[in-house]
Amino acid sequence: MKKRLLSGLLAAVMLFAMIPGVSAAAEDESEVAQVLAALDIMVGDDNGNLNLSNNVTRAEFSKLAVASSTMRDSVGDMVSVSPYPDVPQSHWAASWIKAAVDLDLVKGNLQGYFEPDRSITLAEGVTIVLRLLGYQDTDFTGVWPAGQMAQYKALKLDEGITATQNSAMTRRDAMYLIYNTLIAKNTSGVYYLNVLEPGMVNSEGKVDRVALINSAMEGPVVAEGDWQSKVPFSLSNATVYRSGKESTLSSVQNLDVVYWSKSMRTIWAYTNKVTGTYEAASPTASSPTSLTLAGKTYDIETTSAAYDLSNLGAYKVGDSLTLLLGRDGGVAAVRSLSQATTTTIYGMVLSATPTIYQDSNGNDYTSNSLLIYATDGNQYTYPVDDTNLKAGALVRVTPQGTGVEIKRLSTSTVSGKVNADATKIGTTPLADDVEIIDVYTGTTPTAAKVYPSRLAGMTIKDSMVAFSLTNANGEISRLILKEATGDMHAYGLISTATNVDSELLVSYGNYVFDVYGTTYSYYNSGKVFNVSEGPCQIQGTSINSAGLSVDKLASLTKVNLDSYSGDQALSADNKTYAIAENVAVYLYQDRTYYYRSLSTIDSASYTLTGYYDKPSSEGGRIRVIIATAN
Repeated sequence: MKKRLLSGLLAAVMLFAMIPGVSAAAEDESEVAQVLAALDIMVGDDNGNLNLSNNVTRAEFSKLAVASSTMRDSVGDMVSVSPYPDVPQSHWAASWIKAAVDLDLVKGNLQGYFEPDRSITLAEGVTIVLRLLGYQDTDFTGVWPAGQMAQYKALKLDEGITATQNSAMTRRDAMYLIYNTLIAKNTSGVYYLNVLEPGMVNSEGKVDRVALINSAMEGPVVAEGDWQSKVPFSLSNATVYRSGKESTLSSVQNLDVVYWSKSMRTIWAYTNKVTGTYEAASPTASSPTSLTLAGKTYDIETTSAAYDLSNLGAYKVGDSLTLLLGRDGGVAAVRSLSQATTTTIYGMVLSATPTIYQDSNGNDYTSNSLLIYATDGNQYTYPVDDTNLKAGALVRVTPQGTGVEIKRLSTSTVSGKVNADATKIGTTPLADDVEIIDVYTGTTPTAAKVYPSRLAGMTIKDSMVAFSLTNANGEISRLILKEATGDMHAYGLISTATNVDSELLVSYGNYVFDVYGTTYSYYNSGKVFNVSEGPCQIQGTSINSAGLSVDKLASLTKVNLDSYSGDQALSADNKTYAIAENVAVYLYQDRTYYYRSLSTIDSASYTLTGYYDKPSSEGGRIRVIIATAN
């Protein structure tokens, strides 16, 4: 049906409709329609409209049934003979009806006609899908369709369907009937969708929608030049996702990596890029499947990227490159520094490390390697001669000839309350394409990308802003915040805290803490954090050859919670608190803490205690939740 790509997980934040599905009774029709579109079963008209309130004809349902069968990839556009007197070779559905006949899914009437344009009844549709599941007409006793309708209910194929036995089905009814068939077991006891797409339904009968949509995606193509012509459908009314969020076609930027699904009329644009020095190819330079760039190894996703990085391609070891990363984090395409760095980049230096590189002739040379976290959320590595740029410096990277110029940023601030729809800070508007990061400039600098909605309702003070840039319209286009949200820090739970701070003894701190399910031990002579056991914020954490380094451990503020819903929690005294996207949740049981996901904690069954870094109005969030069984 489609070219299958290497499967991989989309970011969990990609879209809510991609989470693993449940039965049709609990799903809305858009989610059911998404599954059928991903399978190229029901895709709508030229504008993607499904026209669900229209009745479905016998010809249309025959196509749906065959598209749901094991013959779905082998139906051609033409047939050599007319399958029925009233279905000539020129009929749009002739090949589908012929396939349905060959599969013994459909039959004509007593006069030998098919009646392709007559609305199909529910009983007829049920009979067809039961044949898909392997049932024979002889399996049912009594007068048709009594036995078929009884099995229809027994298999729960009726979820979401309003048509009655002898009434015409709407396209909505047909959509639910096909979907319910896909997640039903056939006569061999196998979930039917797993016959078509192995592994797409788990043991509980739930569809792995992420894997299904991954399998429907084709591409990629790099967004440059006339890239839209390479996508096999008009994008004028396509659904667009960029960086995991629903967006618009105009938001797709130069050098984004784009995938598509024609049946879903959807494109996905990925923005991740890495820049640095090409250090090595593996397993061989003649046929690389991965490469090392700036000390990190990346798998190569496409044949074109593999060729470009081979000894036959344009790029050699020692070159400064930008890798365009695809949906799985693999290399989808390669561009030279001058091709990729077409606009000025703003960001913070995460690290500045003297690094030994090897040029194309195999000669070693040393250069200062700057790892920069940019306002677009990507990380870039540049070899530079300047040894004065250190970790924590705010910089501007400007294209210059075949290379770049890197300079420190001068401070510029903005202040005011962010309005409810996050379009202004005070009276200064935010540009539609504004890029925002929040940075921590301690011993181990860290940064996090921030979306405008994250700042809604916050009061931004001058002290929270490290740099701002306005465009020609007076709108903020780039913004570097300074510990405004706390999102760049890690959060977890201290299980052991020893603080020795004395004039008579050697001061030291000894701590054991868990961060999102991983336990760390930290000892430092002379550094005491004066924190107690319990939920905490961890600032400036790094793990390297010298061991674990921590700038600071800080306790959080406690609040007793009554319940939570989505990203909001209600306290016992009826106050609302925002929950962090990466909230750390621990189940306390038998005097032991177990790391859990929030979705596994039912607030009706547990006593919940939340811990926040600062009030929501100041950008704070509930960072840790401890659940104790009632």
